Amino acid sequence: VQLQASGGGLVQPGGSLRLSCVGSGVNLEDYALGWFRQAPGKVRQGVACISRDGEATFYRDSVKGRFTISRDDAKNTVYLQMNYLNAQDTAVYYCAADSSTQALRVGVQDGAILNYDGWGQGTLVTVSS
Repeated sequence: VQLQASGGGLVQPGGSLRLSCVGSGVNLEDYALGWFRQAPGKVRQGVACISRDGEATFYRDSVKGRFTISRDDAKNTVYLQMNYLNAQDTAVYYCAADSSTQALRVGVQDGAILNYDGWGQGTLVTVSS
């Protein structure tokens, strides 16, 4: 599964960004999708995930109410809308795809990141004034 993430950049505290992740050579509607991040010197952590049908979403506690994951299967794309960004959100953000929503959920909410079917290459988000 090949994924291409984009949309990162430099944003001031309190600002917003929307990340996108497009599937290449794969039909993303067959997969649950998620976003993960890795800050400098820290382990990768889950951020959010969405089920194949888009009906279920899951978030890590620190982003609830600020981040929204969504998918547009017609565009073969998953999004992460990030609002009220703060310095602790600074990281490289990766998208991931897996046939199991549960597998992504445990990565996002329980910290058990598994060997998912596919990963994007990462896009850097820097929150700084």
